[in-house]
Amino acid sequence: MRLPASLGVDLCLYEVSICYVRVLLNVAATKGKQMTRFTRLASGIGDSIGVTKGSFVFHDVVVCKNVALWCVILLALTVVHPVAQTQWAGFRGSNAGDVGDDLVLPDTWSETKNVVWKIDVPGLAWSSPVVWEDHVFITSAISAGDEPDPIPGLYDPGDDNGSRRSTKYHRWIVYDIDFATGAIRWERELHSAQPEIARHIKNSFASETPVTDGRRVYVYFGSAGVVGALNMSGETVWLRELGAFETNGGFGSAASPILHGDRLYVVNDNTQRSFMVALDKNTGEEIWQVDRPERGQNWATPFVWVNEVRSEIVTSGTQGVRSY
Repeated sequence: MRLPASLGVDLCLYEVSICYVRVLLNVAATKGKQMTRFTRLASGIGDSIGVTKGSFVFHDVVVCKNVALWCVILLALTVVHPVAQTQWAGFRGSNAGDVGDDLVLPDTWSETKNVVWKIDVPGLAWSSPVVWEDHVFITSAISAGDEPDPIPGLYDPGDDNGSRRSTKYHRWIVYDIDFATGAIRWERELHSAQPEIARHIKNSFASETPVTDGRRVYVYFGSAGVVGALNMSGETVWLRELGAFETNGGFGSAASPILHGDRLYVVNDNTQRSFMVALDKNTGEEIWQVDRPERGQNWATPFVWVNEVRSEIVTSGTQGVRSY
């Protein structure tokens, strides 16, 4: 059964289970600093995990104040699936979010009911988590000072259309969290600087979701202009600068990287030089780069379409949908 998108529900497969992902924006009283509430829940049938969720969306679900996201994933042990579907390795999973529902899953919880663990992670991030076995990878952008709170609901964006610049020093961080306990195994800084580009008040400086192949986790921070690979122990394998580029209206970036074969693909549409680049996932070396006839912004993650004729990378943009 397919649920309407208006419910704010994504569906995913994890290990031998069918997962049911619900995303909520909630209020948390953490004055002065932005924090991400990271919650793991028990479904009552099997274990579950709660994670940060959500690429940048330009509409609201509920109020968000002084906290990035409060999100939950409910997990039920139901059916054994093939190994190829046992991980949640990238944005929207291996099937781009096309997963069936399971009616035995619970649909209610609270801050205490069915909670296995929860932790607070510093910073602001709209990136989704990725899960590989007992590793949960998340990212965050941590400001050295106070940042404006996301504004709920409809509002007058003013002459700047909601765009904001930060004069504060930021650190772009990757976290590896233990699935069973919620303990942070390691955290690594990939970049530190004052952000070079603006972001919308409802966006973040860490909105791109990482991707993993079980050997490494690959992370792209469009607002910092860097992409890199870390091994499962948190050691940096390679790091490459792609440049940070302004977007139309100063809304910021959010398109996540994808893996296919031995290549990592990144798309960045902006007001200066829109492009898509293919990198060797083992070394970070550029294999090819193409200019895109786009002028503005793009928050859509590319989709790899393997069909009977060939493998294609399908991208959307403000000027149209293209296949490479």
